[in-house]
Amino acid sequence: MVFAVAALAPGKPDVLHPVDLPVARPAEGEVLLRHTAIGVNFIDTYFRSGLYPWPVEKDLILGSEAAGVILEMGAGVTGFSVGQRVAYTIGNGAYVSERVVEARHLVALPETISDEVAAACMLKGLTAHYLLHRSFVVEAGQTVLFHAAAGGVGLIAGQWLAAKDVTAIGTAGGPEKCALARENGYAHVIDYLAEDFVGQVAEITGGAGVDAVYDSIGKDTLAGSFACLKTFGALINFGQSSGPALDFKLSDLAAGSFSITRPVLFHYTADPEYLAAASEELFSLIANGALKINVNQRYPLAKAADAHRALEGRKTTGSTVLIP
Repeated sequence: MVFAVAALAPGKPDVLHPVDLPVARPAEGEVLLRHTAIGVNFIDTYFRSGLYPWPVEKDLILGSEAAGVILEMGAGVTGFSVGQRVAYTIGNGAYVSERVVEARHLVALPETISDEVAAACMLKGLTAHYLLHRSFVVEAGQTVLFHAAAGGVGLIAGQWLAAKDVTAIGTAGGPEKCALARENGYAHVIDYLAEDFVGQVAEITGGAGVDAVYDSIGKDTLAGSFACLKTFGALINFGQSSGPALDFKLSDLAAGSFSITRPVLFHYTADPEYLAAASEELFSLIANGALKINVNQRYPLAKAADAHRALEGRKTTGSTVLIP
């Protein structure tokens, strides 16, 4: 049997419970993986809580990134071998000790990337990649605002922005998280628990505003994010940890001829060429020290509910992984 953690029904972390699954065999184009590390992300809590629609009636297995070892390959799989270390990011299904995955979603792991780092950076690192290279193409000399700067995506993005000579302003909650963000590339960090980020951004930019805002918070920040933009600025909303911003109107963009986008990682990674190229760039930057992946919390897979409580309670920094 395969050990898994599933959400019995939409609800709070208490709905997560252990289940036993039969061992699956890979079909054509698939591989069977033994997981070694599994990433935990806010998208997992969105599905668990019911904020995102469920694809099943009960016992939804969460988890959208993981690393592991290939145990068996189905017919037609090329470019991989049994015993090889690989990683992937796809929607749901990763909170298991073993699973079958289509080979087209896999990337091979170089020796320079550990399993924990891979499980912590596939979703978050590739999210940072498309945010900075596709959703809004940042250029040296620009200034951007990044909410949740001390989170998993935020810490990667801060380092990447600094490497591109972009002035990054981050928001984080509390002195410790603000200090962590500063250590990871942010030129300015605003403690949103003690300061008004809109006023602080205006002061930092001399009233000019920022070229772009990267907002994964949603309801609590969206209006303020618009207020921080310069004319023709862009707002990239890629999450809603505080809930959906239901009062947004298309006419809100007219205040500064703003643009807004709501990108989804899996639309990008569905392109094999993008997945391969973006992963290679991410792994190279990690290997040469330009990017550091902060795996700051580790839980046994059986304690996934505790990981969710910590994440939603804003008690985590960087990345969290589950160990089967």
